[in-house]
Amino acid sequence: MLEKQLKTSFGLSEFRKGQREIINAVLSKQDALAVLPTGGGKSLCYQLPAVFTNQLVIVISPLIALMKDQVYSLNQKGIPAGCLYSKQTEDEKRKIFSDIQKGGAYILYLSPERVQKDGFKTWIANKKITLFAVDEAHCVSQWGHDFREEYSELKTLKDLRPDVPILALTASATPTVLDDIAKNLKLNKPQRLVHGFYRPNLYYQVETCAEEDEKIHWITQAIKQNPTGRILIYCGTRKVTESLSKDLQSKFSDVGFYHAGISTAERTQTQEAYAESKLRILVATNAFGMGIDQPDVRLVMHYQMPANIDSLYQEMGRAGRDEKHSTCLMLYSKKDKGLQSYFIQTSTAAKAIKDLRYRNLDALVSYSEAGECRHSEILTYYKDSQRLKKCGHCDTCDPKSNRKIQTPKFSELISSTKKSTTKKKVFSFTDDSKLSKIEEERFQTLREWRKAKATELDLPAFVIFGDKTLRELAQKNPQSLAELTGIYGIGEQKQEKFGWDILAELKK
Repeated sequence: MLEKQLKTSFGLSEFRKGQREIINAVLSKQDALAVLPTGGGKSLCYQLPAVFTNQLVIVISPLIALMKDQVYSLNQKGIPAGCLYSKQTEDEKRKIFSDIQKGGAYILYLSPERVQKDGFKTWIANKKITLFAVDEAHCVSQWGHDFREEYSELKTLKDLRPDVPILALTASATPTVLDDIAKNLKLNKPQRLVHGFYRPNLYYQVETCAEEDEKIHWITQAIKQNPTGRILIYCGTRKVTESLSKDLQSKFSDVGFYHAGISTAERTQTQEAYAESKLRILVATNAFGMGIDQPDVRLVMHYQMPANIDSLYQEMGRAGRDEKHSTCLMLYSKKDKGLQSYFIQTSTAAKAIKDLRYRNLDALVSYSEAGECRHSEILTYYKDSQRLKKCGHCDTCDPKSNRKIQTPKFSELISSTKKSTTKKKVFSFTDDSKLSKIEEERFQTLREWRKAKATELDLPAFVIFGDKTLRELAQKNPQSLAELTGIYGIGEQKQEKFGWDILAELKK
């Protein structure tokens, strides 16, 4: 029956991974926490129940543009849908309420703020509602990467209509964030359905850069290697976004920038130009992304490291929506960690939240420095239903792939940020952490121990220790717990948890 409805209403022949289980859960009147990656088909999980039950589904969404796009798409398919937002005329609102009053299937999109209004609370009291869907549900959690105050009051849905199941949907959430979402929305024994974090068409790559000039050359090389398809480059600040865009405009055509500091009209114009391929290369802060669905993004780059793995994964997920081969490159430097630390330090969040954000940042640093399969680590981090030992398409598993951005030739260059009178600077790529033969043996022993321990605890290897920590242990060869103090990446908790294991491995 569901497959027939899928074909009739949406023109699709089969469900994507995870969709059927999520739909079955809400049709059986169960609350559900569903994690499907960017481009994984989350919207179908609340749209199909509306037409299948022939009743009203209410969707909470943070973006007016996204709501309007989905309403347009549904109406084109002949599915009744509408959205309520502040700039509508009274006639437009009356039309929506009139259509709902007729009964039958209807998908109504609302902002989280509108749910708090007394009129809405009275209106839904006796309506036949199949489902409340909370999209971008990570915004509910203070432990998440994009907490929004207006989302914190959505618990009122369960108070008002405990008989209506709630489906909380997000593209990325750790088990800790899922716990917090369930608590804040007052979900009743929700099913957890985590699927689809594995993106086999994406090649993951991380490069460490000591200088900003190195980053410019990596970006340039990456664009040259990808002459077709759209390109998205993420930066950490508005200032860097504009300066990098200006630099690239001198080398390439169809380059633009986007951040929250430009006017609404400029943002809309830039977004439309990118959607219509009038801009091929877009340099942006994290203000650009939620609800963006362009199929042919062949390259996503992070010029500066984001705040955490959730942000990195979600932004990388904008590549290859058409399931064709695409590359995701993050350029990592110590300065980037300092920038993110500054953002945490100057935020007004409570100490417990700041502490968690620091730990999340450290996890991203360890991911950047680790030498394990990157796709495997992501799947374990999110506790996906699918697991891998070796993906075959990341810089660890396949360093010779033609999808990998090749090392630029850093012979002699003049920094674009300095005057032309500046002396030429020669970059050297010597490895400061070269190990002796015995140190290399210790390092490999520790890596094998880390891999086994990660499997035992069902954790990504980088959550235990990054390669930088293992290298320092191999070099210093500590023989007591006291000697572990001061080793990079080993705090009090990790010393207590893994200290004796480390010493035992080193004594081998």
